Amino acid sequence: MEPQALIPPHDQVPSVTMGPDPQAAEGALILIHGRNAAAPNILEIVADLAAERLHVVAPNATDNTWYPKSFLAPIHENEPGISSGIARINHIVEDLMEQGIPVDKIVIGGFSQGACLAAEFVAQHPRSYGGVLIYSGGIIGPEGLHRSYLGSLSHVPVFLGCSDVDSHVPAWRVEETAEVLATLGASIDMRFYPGMGHLINAEELAVGRELIQQRILTS
Repeated sequence: MEPQALIPPHDQVPSVTMGPDPQAAEGALILIHGRNAAAPNILEIVADLAAERLHVVAPNATDNTWYPKSFLAPIHENEPGISSGIARINHIVEDLMEQGIPVDKIVIGGFSQGACLAAEFVAQHPRSYGGVLIYSGGIIGPEGLHRSYLGSLSHVPVFLGCSDVDSHVPAWRVEETAEVLATLGASIDMRFYPGMGHLINAEELAVGRELIQQRILTS
């Protein structure tokens, strides 16, 4: 029998959706919530992103947490949460594509833990996404971890926004994430906000809104 600790924890928790059905939508937006939150929390930014014409999907984590420790902890200490969360996002992307939304009309975004999952997902599953919004997060794993990602994010716009003094997300990891994704070909927009808390500010939402407008709604 498979050990309980290895059972994927997020497989059976329903997602929350908003907006038109995939067949009627102009594109899709996947939003991933942070620790101790849930899908309705991250969906609060849909109006700020002017994404009402998109099919929006927000997966829920079991017990409102994608993985138990800091995203800077050794990978095995956060498993199977990380792998289960990434598999969940991949399933959503594949399902959207099967329903007729091309991958270049899919934007993936997240905040905090959700941003970390989004960053790690697009690094592990590079495709020609419509865009990526990483709000206060970065790729997952301890400092000095050897990374080898294969594939291309050629010309995919990736926004990384974070406080310069975020107590959960050090600036060096945001910079490392930008370097990794740029190596895969992504077009990087990285911004640090002096003294900001662990939150999403108005400028970051405006960047996301512009990305969606340019890449999804007018392309």
